[in-house]
Amino acid sequence: MNFDTFEPVYEAILDDFGFGRAADERVRDVAADLATPFPLDRLGDWEGKTVAVAGAAPRLADDAALARDADVVVAASTAADVLADRGVAVDCMVTDLDKNPETAAELTREGTPVAAHAHGDNLPAVREWLPRFADEWTLATTQAAPVGPVRNTGGFTDGDRAAFLADHVGAGELVFPGWEFDDPAVDPMKARKLDWAAHLLRWLERRRGERFAVLDGRREAADAALRETLGDDLGGERGPRKRSNGG
Repeated sequence: MNFDTFEPVYEAILDDFGFGRAADERVRDVAADLATPFPLDRLGDWEGKTVAVAGAAPRLADDAALARDADVVVAASTAADVLADRGVAVDCMVTDLDKNPETAAELTREGTPVAAHAHGDNLPAVREWLPRFADEWTLATTQAAPVGPVRNTGGFTDGDRAAFLADHVGAGELVFPGWEFDDPAVDPMKARKLDWAAHLLRWLERRRGERFAVLDGRREAADAALRETLGDDLGGERGPRKRSNGG
């Protein structure tokens, strides 16, 4: 996913939430000053592999086996802690630093990559935590246009950003332990973000020519929302990626 392709969806998200693009860009620029370049091959070989994109919903405790059986595990936010408690190591963590930045910092010091996200309302966390991360294992990301070492591979919430990152580096199959779009415990803002996560995963699903079980029952609504943004061209279908023999 490149930014030119992602930008119409990004603009729709800004409009829906009333977020300011300038705020995203300001924090992105701070992250760019603090971060160093992160070649994506430093993530390891995800090409053709089954990648578990672990969400942080309560059901993750019951879904841990799905992550354990995958070739690669990418954890969104606190999913990294839940999986660690169940003996499942993560290969990458994706976070906007709002819940467990100390876990992210520790992972980088242990040599596990962390995609640390800079957005309009987390400037204090970016300034506090990025300097504590091991530079070699920190991928700085943005939802605005990429600048310097700060990348944008697509996505909005920690979970769907993790899925877009996996796609960007060639994942063969995506599975989704610990996802729950209809969590009654979340506040209205979080619920809207989860709706967008579903829309974005549907867009990714169509682009990949894949079927994500986590989207069963949600595709029609997601397609309608995407058409409002992208028209009838929802990104096309690339066709499914092939698993490697080692996957």
